[in-house]
Amino acid sequence: MTRAPHLSSRLQGFGTTVFAEMSALAVATGSVNLGQGFPDYPGPPEVLDVARAAIGTDADQYPPGPGRIELREAVAEAYQRFRGLTYDPAAEVLVTAGATEALTAALLALLEGGDEVLLFEPMYDSYAAAVAMAGGVVRPVPLRPPVGNAGPWTFDPDEVRALVTPRTKLLLLNTPHNPTGKVFDAAELRFLGELAQAHDLLVLTDEVYEHLVFSGAEHRSIAALPGLRERTLVVGSAGKTFNVTGWKIGWISGPAPLVSAVRTAKQFLTYVNGGPFQPAVAAGLRLPDEHFAAIARDLEYRRDVLVQGLTDAGLPVISPEGTYFATVDVRSVQPDGDGLAFCRSLPERAGVVAIPTVVFYDPAHAHLGRHLVRFAFCKRNEVLAKAVTRLRKLG
Repeated sequence: MTRAPHLSSRLQGFGTTVFAEMSALAVATGSVNLGQGFPDYPGPPEVLDVARAAIGTDADQYPPGPGRIELREAVAEAYQRFRGLTYDPAAEVLVTAGATEALTAALLALLEGGDEVLLFEPMYDSYAAAVAMAGGVVRPVPLRPPVGNAGPWTFDPDEVRALVTPRTKLLLLNTPHNPTGKVFDAAELRFLGELAQAHDLLVLTDEVYEHLVFSGAEHRSIAALPGLRERTLVVGSAGKTFNVTGWKIGWISGPAPLVSAVRTAKQFLTYVNGGPFQPAVAAGLRLPDEHFAAIARDLEYRRDVLVQGLTDAGLPVISPEGTYFATVDVRSVQPDGDGLAFCRSLPERAGVVAIPTVVFYDPAHAHLGRHLVRFAFCKRNEVLAKAVTRLRKLG
């Protein structure tokens, strides 16, 4: 690996992401971009209209450091309503610049140099970089795709236990999981919770896709398990739920001492952000239950359209339990099984862009994801139809 000049040793290896490469390729070739995970259709007017009304008011100025109180109250109400978790909006909820800042600030606040972080791979690409910036060490546990592509991704509990050492400080969990679409079930969460308690680990759980869960699966927060609330920070975000990924409004909730530690780091990162968007997100979180159910139903339909199209194209697909993403095994159409090469050639072959899953693995485990590719289905119906038609050229 070539060293990047001037870049600190902690961040060597974290270059320009493959998302930038693939998005540029989509533009250059006129391809349908099913790579980066953002919707191409607007969020609910009940949310957008509040933001429009807030612009030009005092909401344009710095909000309070922890976030506007109406949003912190709405976050606390939502956790009580959907997860049975009680948080004090004054001391146990912190508004952040998206979930990425919440996660990074938490790791910067909680890790000492050399502390180890247990997490699952494939992993969202910011995790390893954030751990590195905090001086920590990633200890990844592989998720295994289902045999025959039917069923959920799984992990080996013995592999998890074997990675815990006296330096392990924190369990970083992502459920519903990006990029696999796995939703960790009750037994898996119970095992991880007991492990955290047995080894006195802190838990940082990224639940930004909590409302994007499909039939047959159920999202549960590990923080709701007995004895886990007091050691767990829960991260949420408006971007995925309300189709406003560019607003970058997230939050982190947990016991006051942990949230206070995160706030200390966060205040020297963005300080505050998104003043006019905060009351809009508060309004969104207070929408009726049916609104959240409808979001999941709509996305499940889009998932099914893409999964059928991928199947028709001869791409074995693992249908996700939640999130925006479906995973395919490209070995049937890419003889060398190289997912990155497949993604680089796909615009020319079919006029579609996807993301190679190998980029979500630790380099030591890259072979586990070499043949896998992630497609996003959070797109308009006509865009998905065009992508499906183009993908049939591979079949």
